[in-house]
Amino acid sequence: MDAALTAEQHEIRRTLRDLLARHGGPGAIPAAVGTAEGYDPVLWRRLARDLGLPGLALAEEYGGAGCTATELALACEETGRALLPSPLLATAALAAPLIAALGTPDQRAALLPRIADGTLTAALALPGGSLATALGLTGDNLDGAWAGGGRAGGIQAQGEEGERRLYGEAGRVLDGHSAGLLLVAAHTGGYPRSRTQLFLVPGDAPGLTRTRLTALDETRPLARVELRDTPGEPLGADDTADAAAALAAAGRTAAAILAAEAVGTAASALERTVEYVKTREQFGRAIGSFQAVKHRLADLYVRVEAARSAAYHAARDPEAGPLALAQALEAARITTGEAVQLHGGIGFTWEHEAHRYLKRAAGDELLFGPVHRLRDHAAERAGLFGPANAASGVPHGAGVR
Repeated sequence: MDAALTAEQHEIRRTLRDLLARHGGPGAIPAAVGTAEGYDPVLWRRLARDLGLPGLALAEEYGGAGCTATELALACEETGRALLPSPLLATAALAAPLIAALGTPDQRAALLPRIADGTLTAALALPGGSLATALGLTGDNLDGAWAGGGRAGGIQAQGEEGERRLYGEAGRVLDGHSAGLLLVAAHTGGYPRSRTQLFLVPGDAPGLTRTRLTALDETRPLARVELRDTPGEPLGADDTADAAAALAAAGRTAAAILAAEAVGTAASALERTVEYVKTREQFGRAIGSFQAVKHRLADLYVRVEAARSAAYHAARDPEAGPLALAQALEAARITTGEAVQLHGGIGFTWEHEAHRYLKRAAGDELLFGPVHRLRDHAAERAGLFGPANAASGVPHGAGVR
């Protein structure tokens, strides 16, 4: 494929990389994640005001830059390199596309400009705790089983037209503790006509309780969201619309963007490791001069570049998003694991940068994977293991791991 970038796309990467480098440093991440928001609000406002980052893929009529998912993916590759704690993924890659796709003209006009200028952050609250399944990445989300079921469990919406009352709980909501707006997936229509619909819930709505959870990756803050008689506005004008198809479409694009971010994480971990092995000595020479170490680093380089190519392709063709995400998550896991090994004992310390990259890779796979299920579902959607293989006795999904 032709992965050549335009001059504008190169400039987006360069400008963002320079800005993040100036705001980086050994204490930048601990200071950011220690705030009430879970990120640096001053830096976030600058990213929104000076670079227009949250509105990069939004239409110009809503104050966005009018770019595509490719530009947002390139930006996220740079935030992945820096392990930047920010609400960018939850707001710009998950919530904003759903509002743009399903919202009424009034809802889009009221919400998207505030998202574009960074004054409003948003989070997707999905019951069941499985973001990957709800987005259709690791399984079919059309039956609504991921949302808890219509008779009990999940989140229920009661009431007639217009404002509804929401009851239930969503666990592991990305940036859910600080978002100014929640997009809540809830069951409506009662048990006989149960369907899943998205509702808009302001962060200060009555009956809403949000608790920040302890997460493996502290740069990805998670929250438990509880709703008790909480008012919610249906997203969109069609009260009978089911959210599953919209979630699956948004999930494929979000997978491409997340794949680019994971590539940035893997590439930065590899670069830092290469620099480290040039200075760490064993037996009177730098360990980077040992042939075995060179071979390991060369294998990692090939793996990262292959994942980058897949991520760029998926940004242009979101149908390839889940497979690109699988390749990128695997590359990040293997590369960051090798980075810890090659750093030796210091790499195992909790605060070391190599360990932070490892936790980001592991946390992302827990949230959006696992890798073998991403590949298995992609094979199912492509019909690779259909009736022809069933007749030959090959189990459905065999070999896709």
